[in-house]
Amino acid sequence: MNNVVPPSYTTLQVRMEEHVAWVAFNRPDKANAMNEAMWDEIQACFEWLDQEPVVRAVVLCGEGRHFCAGIDLAMFAGLAGAADELERSRFVEQFRSVILRLQGNLTAIERCRKPVLAAIQGSCVGGGVDVISACDMRYCCDGVKFSIKEIDIGMVADVGTLQRLPHIIPAGVMRELAYTGRNVDAAEAERIGLVNQRFDSYEEMIEAVSALAQDIARKSPLAIRGCKQMLLYTRDHSVADALNYQATWNGGMLSFEDVMLAIAATGEGKTADFKD
Repeated sequence: MNNVVPPSYTTLQVRMEEHVAWVAFNRPDKANAMNEAMWDEIQACFEWLDQEPVVRAVVLCGEGRHFCAGIDLAMFAGLAGAADELERSRFVEQFRSVILRLQGNLTAIERCRKPVLAAIQGSCVGGGVDVISACDMRYCCDGVKFSIKEIDIGMVADVGTLQRLPHIIPAGVMRELAYTGRNVDAAEAERIGLVNQRFDSYEEMIEAVSALAQDIARKSPLAIRGCKQMLLYTRDHSVADALNYQATWNGGMLSFEDVMLAIAATGEGKTADFKD
């Protein structure tokens, strides 16, 4: 057992189960809509998770009936209202910097070296889809509703969905969802590969995702971190470049101690006890 005490946040709830960190959006009365504090706290939280050695896997979920209803409209109205106070070009420059900051808030999920598993229920729309697109794996239960909702309020999704989701679901389906903003239910989400698996109930999903996260946490944490780094690098580079990077990575980062521990444990039918 570890004695790590996670940081406290106003919009997130974080708890540890052995080597697995559970991060929950904690604005259930607002369907976990993302206000300004939540955006900043997401980045701070995932930077902490990245640096905390005890954390080997992360489960991201939502308190209450919904995973995430996207950006809080009060925050959006505040951003739009700034347009009346600045000269046009200066507002455009400032607004662009805001978008880049929000992108960075969610990119922290992807940059976290620990695998992030999203457990999704209820509504996952707009910014919620941006969030899950930055996760490693996604799971949902029946009753869920996904939507790239930005098109229905006259804007282009701008903090990650259009950049990451095409690497997760088929291109034609991606375009259909981006152009129409229509809802995707649990069965379709599983069929198109938006989620790894759907479950009949929330309880069944949480139990299965917890077991999977604990299974990942029992592997060599250095090897798991290396796998995530390689997969992200491969997504954005050629096969030749990725192979070269893989050789360099293993040349410098392969732990022969972990390899021997894993081999010995497998032979004995046990679980290896790896260092953080």
